[in-house]
Amino acid sequence: MTTDNDAGFGQAAMEYIDSLYGYALTLTRDATEADDLVQETYVRATGAGNRPDPDSNLKGWLFVIMRNAWLNQLRHKNSGPHFVELDLGEPPGAATQENPHVVYLRKLERQQVRDAIESLPHAYREIVVLRDIEGFTYQEIATVLDCPAGTVMSRLGRAREKLRQRLQPRIRRVDYGLTKEGRS
Repeated sequence: MTTDNDAGFGQAAMEYIDSLYGYALTLTRDATEADDLVQETYVRATGAGNRPDPDSNLKGWLFVIMRNAWLNQLRHKNSGPHFVELDLGEPPGAATQENPHVVYLRKLERQQVRDAIESLPHAYREIVVLRDIEGFTYQEIATVLDCPAGTVMSRLGRAREKLRQRLQPRIRRVDYGLTKEGRS
């Protein structure tokens, strides 16, 4: 029997499905496995007896469940994870009125950043996604990763430095076709 509390929890938890799927892709690097991991996360969260209130840090709690489920899956696989490329694609309806050259250059830059993030070691890649893409605080990341906040800060610093090194030779200043009159 579903209670109002269960319905409220389910509705609040569903707000984070896109973020959880993005994180699952970062962990698994496979769309099918990411779908399964998101589903496993929601199954575990729904069955948990110690659910947080919908107005508390529900997102962080769900990310902890997902990471723990993923670590359990890794422990049970004999051959380790299967890796495939991550292709997030262009958002629908993006850049409909812009100069095609500018759109191409931005897409190229996004792909370079995505490739640079993907080339990072797992620990660095994971922390960059949690902080810079998902917007978690250092303390929230420490909770998700089960490590001290100082470790989070130092790993993030090293990860960002590696990203800078990888992107420096690739990205050059680009004039986006704005004239002096068109600049704000």
